[in-house]
Amino acid sequence: MLRSSILTAAFGLAGAALLPRPVLAQDQSAAIAACTHPDSIVVRGNKRLPDLEIRTDAGIAKGDTLNYRAVQRAIKGLYATGQFSDVRILCDVAADSAHRALITIDVKENPILGAVSVSGTSALKKKDVSERVDLLLGQPVDPGKVAHAAQRIDSLYAADGFYLARARADTTALSDGRIGIEFKVDEGRRLAISGVTIEGNKAMSAREIAKAMNTKPEGFWFWRRGEFDEEKLAGDVGDRIPKLLAERGFADAQLLKDTLIVDRAKGKGVVRITVDEGPKYVISGFDVVGNRHLPSNEVKDFFPYNSKDPSLRQQLTSVLTLRRGSKDTVAIFNQTKFDEATQRLRTAYNNEGYIYAQVHPVVERTKLADGRPAVNLRWEIEEKTPATINKVEIVGNDFTTEGCIRDALLILPGDVFNQDRLIRSYQNISNLGFFESPLPTPDTRQANDKGDVDIVFKVKEKRTGNINFGASLGQGTGIGGFLGLDQPNLFGQCKRASLNWNFSRYLNDFQLSYTDPRIKESQFSGTVSAYHRQSRIYIADIGRITSTGGSIQIGFPAPWSYFTHFFVSYGGEQAKYTSGFFDRDTVTVQCNNCFRSTLGFIAAHDTRIGLPFPFAGGQQQFNAQFNGGPLGGTSSFQRYTSEMHSYATLASIGGSKLGTEPIRVVLGLTNKVGAVFGSAGPFLATQGFSLGGVQYGETLRGYDELSITPNGYNAAAGNLQATRASFGSAFMTTTAEFGVRFNGIIYTNVFYDAGNIWNRPRDIDPTRLFRGAGFGASLVTPLGPLGLDYAYGFDRTSVSGRPDPKWQLHFRFGNLFQ
Repeated sequence: MLRSSILTAAFGLAGAALLPRPVLAQDQSAAIAACTHPDSIVVRGNKRLPDLEIRTDAGIAKGDTLNYRAVQRAIKGLYATGQFSDVRILCDVAADSAHRALITIDVKENPILGAVSVSGTSALKKKDVSERVDLLLGQPVDPGKVAHAAQRIDSLYAADGFYLARARADTTALSDGRIGIEFKVDEGRRLAISGVTIEGNKAMSAREIAKAMNTKPEGFWFWRRGEFDEEKLAGDVGDRIPKLLAERGFADAQLLKDTLIVDRAKGKGVVRITVDEGPKYVISGFDVVGNRHLPSNEVKDFFPYNSKDPSLRQQLTSVLTLRRGSKDTVAIFNQTKFDEATQRLRTAYNNEGYIYAQVHPVVERTKLADGRPAVNLRWEIEEKTPATINKVEIVGNDFTTEGCIRDALLILPGDVFNQDRLIRSYQNISNLGFFESPLPTPDTRQANDKGDVDIVFKVKEKRTGNINFGASLGQGTGIGGFLGLDQPNLFGQCKRASLNWNFSRYLNDFQLSYTDPRIKESQFSGTVSAYHRQSRIYIADIGRITSTGGSIQIGFPAPWSYFTHFFVSYGGEQAKYTSGFFDRDTVTVQCNNCFRSTLGFIAAHDTRIGLPFPFAGGQQQFNAQFNGGPLGGTSSFQRYTSEMHSYATLASIGGSKLGTEPIRVVLGLTNKVGAVFGSAGPFLATQGFSLGGVQYGETLRGYDELSITPNGYNAAAGNLQATRASFGSAFMTTTAEFGVRFNGIIYTNVFYDAGNIWNRPRDIDPTRLFRGAGFGASLVTPLGPLGLDYAYGFDRTSVSGRPDPKWQLHFRFGNLFQ
């Protein structure tokens, strides 16, 4: 038989064909005619796929008339299946007759993919790299898709700054005849920015513009590695550079081009940015139109360029350039400042209920008399109709009663909408601690055609109560243990109940309390508590104190402030002394069953946000206790304490919108002061003041428990030993700390403590304080809040009185942000 390759030219207009050996012209014409109408079609080279399927995909059947278009379609159709790496269509002509031909479809099948893996990843997560490989197991291997997958891996690395990374696909034969493909990644190192070039700038220096960028070139120091980050560059180009130019008066500035020039051999890159600053604008005038609800003078108070006095920078510039007599106080137009002022005005309208009000900032280009480019600024206001709250819905509270949540709201149906009160209500619900945080952003939707709104708060319950218990057996101390039950949301009604029992040979402490925030759905709250305590502290000239007592407290809100509450309480306590009390030569307190009757008053103002680790707001509290006198009891004295806490967020990392949980850098300041007037007598150890450590009395980290006395530092304090001289009738402490609040569970900080105690209130001297500083961490666990502090006591002394500062570790349970 003679064989002829069926090519495009085989059925061309010339009618030429390629034959393996010379034939006569008439035989050649007959062979072409035979290949055009083949007698039969066969398939060769296939192992997995049946002949019929291949012939069907090729679209060639016996008796069809073949030409070059039909052959092209057949070859393309077979390649399109992805099953073959090579396809050829051949024509065999019988040697004894040029009128009989056989079409052969010769194929080479792609192997089946049996396994895919990725190796060599370290800078990026292996999972992220593997997701770039979109090859399916059990399918034929398409070399084009394999190459595409390798390119996608390279692109992923390039987006993260690894421009030198390369992915290579290696194949291996598997035992079942299939093949495995391993993408081996050579990451190289991250592209380093060797320089930043600014072009097109005229008024502003390239250094000023480059300083505003987060993309920094590598430097001499090891922390200036200059690693390229595509997101940082995008932020520089899209936000930071335009914002800088707009703040300097270049309102028409444009970034014409940004280019990254990569030297792959050296792994270095240069960022080149071309800017067009445009003219620098000053402010020519300002006006307000369309306002009716807010008077013009109040609206103009939001305008950031009201002052005609030169800034401190302008004054210093005038002095340094000897232009002291300059009267040019025309303000440079700052687009960012104007936009921020516009947003504050919108918020002011929202707080007045005008949530549909629109404030349009208008910037008109003009020129001053001297030809300088200037802008006329204007706020065009459409106040529209104020919105009234139609209804407030709470969704997702499966356990907590709706009334309990509504007590935290500062907005009610029928009120005019107020954005500040909406945000504060959201924060108050979060402060309850009953729901997962951050809470979703409240939904505000139009309720009717009058513009009224419905507000929907969405919550998700979380477990609130905890049970903790344990036991121990120690030499000389016998069996000990603890049991604790705490439920801050009893019956889902915000009622709180707690029980704590600690027991050992020298300790038997039982406490029980119950709080109802709304007695019979009224505005009054109530707390009942009872306790029995055998102190761990051994006071050398008194002994150990055993106290039994209880109290009842009634609270009510101030009519003028949601955040202010007053409390009135009455309590009674009986105390006795053991182990040392009967040593008549040293005992200074002669009392076996002393009784203390107390009437207390508390005024508290609490605006903290983000409990248990506040990041904003504050707390102020004043506590007055009157003991004895007309109330009866063993001793008569008054005890006053005051404390102030203040918190502010210095910086946030992450989401800043409502419903997000950014990492916050927090500044916390705390001041406490207390005094006892009269003689506390046998109750000095419990109603007087002690200082040092974190477990007993007032906190001063870096020092042992009760080591700060009115007579100075007691180097022999520790092991829960004390003397009557360890207690004073006045104290003062202050704490400053910088903390990182990761979320409502994890908090770390560095702190500085200072404090002292005195024998009499009139001896208080704020200039004589013991100092401590250190760092710590707090964690909210299912067993309760835990904390560790490692502090350095600056003013510690040795037993001989010499300076002996040192570090001390403190463990805290339940005592978090001081």
